[in-house]
Amino acid sequence: QVQLVESGGGLVQAGGSLRLSCAASGRAFNPYIMGWFRQAPGKEREFVGRIYWSGGSTYYADSVKGRFTISKDNAKNMVFLQMNNLNVEDTAVYYCAARLAVLSAYDYWGQGTQVTVSS
Repeated sequence: QVQLVESGGGLVQAGGSLRLSCAASGRAFNPYIMGWFRQAPGKEREFVGRIYWSGGSTYYADSVKGRFTISKDNAKNMVFLQMNNLNVEDTAVYYCAARLAVLSAYDYWGQGTQVTVSS
């Protein structure tokens, strides 16, 4: 069983930065991909970006490309989302998720952390 816990959310002014963390636990944690998603009030959940656990290749949604950066610490089973130049449209609950195998979906999700960007 995999457990994911996000932290680092909060209130920030537009143009500011936040760094979210996702701590993973579980025996022999070795996912295929770790992803970040977000869900704003009244909207569907949106893909933000992902990182391959082995190798570290990343991919981002166009809406965050150039502003957000995903990184990881394999030894600590942690994934990070560095968010710069935030704007009010980035306000959402942010979730990390684990995809364990090539043909699997994102099977495990954290509880989410709220990010609020004020104008």
